Amino acid sequence: MYPLSRANQAMGITWKQAMQSWAFRSWLIIGHILLITIFLVLPYFFDHIELRDGVFLNDPLLQVLPAKDLSTPIFICIWSTTALLIYRCFFNPVIMITAMYGFILVLFTRMLTISLVPLDAPEGLIPLIDPISNLAYGNAQFITKDLFFSGHTSAMFLMSLCLLKRQDKMWAFIAAVLVGSMVLIQHVHYTIDVVAAPVFTYGCYWLGVQISLSGWYKGQMTTLIRQRVR
Repeated sequence: MYPLSRANQAMGITWKQAMQSWAFRSWLIIGHILLITIFLVLPYFFDHIELRDGVFLNDPLLQVLPAKDLSTPIFICIWSTTALLIYRCFFNPVIMITAMYGFILVLFTRMLTISLVPLDAPEGLIPLIDPISNLAYGNAQFITKDLFFSGHTSAMFLMSLCLLKRQDKMWAFIAAVLVGSMVLIQHVHYTIDVVAAPVFTYGCYWLGVQISLSGWYKGQMTTLIRQRVR
């Protein structure tokens, strides 16, 4: 196993070099299969949790925040940052493989925590309109009980971890803070959902790095990995 910081040092590895590694190609294929499988399962999962009874939390912060529809700025923050991440993936396979496995683990962990912590929607919830993200809901227009922990906040925080350039990380982190704040203002999540998201996400990111990159760092990649972010 390699330290987590090693992933943020691998700036010199090109796609051509990465694809010469059998380990990288294997993890890439497995990752795509897992992602497709999870996305096929998600609509059925969301249908199930939406029908069950949950616990209503008394959230002091939401009580003082007037509910307001911020779907448009949330959409802009999420998908502008996603576009940046995708763009960086075209040039850096380390970002691609790290983000892929981090996202897979975040999705799996959310399914687990949502199953174990049944919650009812916060009072005053305003449906979040995101025509892209809502594709995962299947036939439902909006899901109200996918609460603990916040998927929007965790996705943004994960992108800030996976991006390597300082200015990219700064933008993604600011966007993550904005999204976390706005989903609270829209009463889409409880405070605990947003606060817990970075904790779970960092664990998923760390584990994703260990799973997908540790074996790939051996051999001819060693000298390239020593390059640091500038």
